Amino acid sequence: MNDFIFYLKMGLFHVLDISAYDHILFLIVLAIVYQFKQWKKVLWLITLFTVGHSITLALSAYGIVKINGDLVEFLIPLSIFITGLLNVLTAKKASVGKENQNLFFALFFGLIHGLGFSNYFKIMIGKTSDKLMPLLEFAIGVEIAQIIIVLGILLAGKIALTFLNLHRRDWILVVSSVVMGIAFEMMMNRIFW
Repeated sequence: MNDFIFYLKMGLFHVLDISAYDHILFLIVLAIVYQFKQWKKVLWLITLFTVGHSITLALSAYGIVKINGDLVEFLIPLSIFITGLLNVLTAKKASVGKENQNLFFALFFGLIHGLGFSNYFKIMIGKTSDKLMPLLEFAIGVEIAQIIIVLGILLAGKIALTFLNLHRRDWILVVSSVVMGIAFEMMMNRIFW
């Protein structure tokens, strides 16, 4: 039980750690186009992100995949920037017709984000022969943390649209643009060539 709690907490803090805010930024641009009434779609998004994240963690933990860490550290903010850019370009339509596109982004970019944590995760589990249980326990923590963050994003959107009377398109444009600016600065700081 102690191992379960340990890996669950590690998954939670991996996402909720404010100093590792790239995960939060990606969740913001992924979920900002949705409203509370679309919570099932958003749950699918974050679950696919967790699946992608877990796949690359597993491949790395078992020594199947090795990738240049500097490249991955650059690709993470790039994935955030691309998702935000697509939000800006399609803000007028909001989430209409974007479900499949966002599902793909969640899974594909989840693969990239998982690679970013893979070296640390390998150190964390050490030479343990049973890597599957720590991976699953960690994934549960990641999923719970993502649900917490996405609920906050949806709540902030509800407040902005209902009480501040912002237009949905403007909400998406402003939030996505701010996140893109942060992601762009992250990319410039992580240029690997």
